[in-house]
Amino acid sequence: MVHRNIEFKAKCANPNKIKEILISRNANYQGTDNQVDTYFKVNSGRLKLREGNIENALIYYERKATKWPKQSNVSLFPLNSYSSLKEILTKSLGILVVVEKKRAIFFIENVKFHIDFIKDLGSFVEVEAIDNEGMIGIKKLEEQCRFFLELFGVSEEDLISSSYSDLLLQK
Repeated sequence: MVHRNIEFKAKCANPNKIKEILISRNANYQGTDNQVDTYFKVNSGRLKLREGNIENALIYYERKATKWPKQSNVSLFPLNSYSSLKEILTKSLGILVVVEKKRAIFFIENVKFHIDFIKDLGSFVEVEAIDNEGMIGIKKLEEQCRFFLELFGVSEEDLISSSYSDLLLQK
């Protein structure tokens, strides 16, 4: 499955405030997932294997490293079992870094919210305005992200331009 999204990620000093805002807007709570993302060494973009209780997928994506809401081009292959796939990818590509996180997942229509606690990094909020069928358009996705940036009171200083994998590699 290939889809396009506009997203932002930010440090989050008060995850409970974000949860309260989402609940007050009748967000659909999907659950809390303990996820392990294994990033593999690739020549371009990012390739990761996500292992969790709720979400399991092989994910390839490309996006610019900017703080403001940015477009991601994502190819996602949902998985039921990944034990041999992980072994194959590890042997053939090598592991770049492993990201361990506890992720609360919410949806409001086509917008997905992650309230993340990343081992060795802390708390973050991530918002993805998703267009699975190419019917919403980039402009609307950008508007949705900017709306939630303001609603959550995210400051420019809290915006993150890189992935959790990059942040861990920089430590």
